Amino acid sequence: MSSRSHSASAGALSSHSTETQSRPRLSKPWVDPASLPDYGDVSTIGGNAPDFVKQLNSNTYFSYGVGDEDCFGHRVGKAVKFVEVSVDRRLERQGRMEATTVAEVVVTKHMLNGAGMLHGGCVAYLIDNCCSTPLVVLGLLQNVNGVGVTQAMNVLFHSPAPTGTHLRIVSTSISLGGRVMTSRCEIIDKDSGRTIASAFLNKMQPASSKL
Repeated sequence: MSSRSHSASAGALSSHSTETQSRPRLSKPWVDPASLPDYGDVSTIGGNAPDFVKQLNSNTYFSYGVGDEDCFGHRVGKAVKFVEVSVDRRLERQGRMEATTVAEVVVTKHMLNGAGMLHGGCVAYLIDNCCSTPLVVLGLLQNVNGVGVTQAMNVLFHSPAPTGTHLRIVSTSISLGGRVMTSRCEIIDKDSGRTIASAFLNKMQPASSKL
């Protein structure tokens, strides 16, 4: 996918209504990142991934993962900022390509449970959205669908996180197959280095008949 084709897609979207741009079209089993409106300034995102990949990843995260203001978790999802999107070939994996994204968010009071700590459900929401992004990135570079839908998530909770904790969410692709894809994620307290949670995420390509 070239930057030219991305620009053409963005131009075609300019004639759509604001309401249409705010929602992804879900008539297909998966969402094409190039069909989504642009979100955010990717010039501030580090990492060696091409700018068009950073932009399409951001578009997918905000359109598909966060959604409109009335969608679940919108306020939390919107506060997440990506700071790095990188791709490397791993020698220990016979040169296979691996994508990594790094996102950050500060814990605020609407992310807490009754004990004043980061809610486990909020942790799962952050993982589901952020841990999906390296698969989107890898899919864009390999010209395959890396979006899919969540099939399973295995989360380990390590430490509590009170309000004001600066979370750093590091997500890395593991495999990207024809139907099933896997990534891993670690949420770290950026200031102390403590691990807050870690997880493995499995996603799959749904059949049209199941939607």
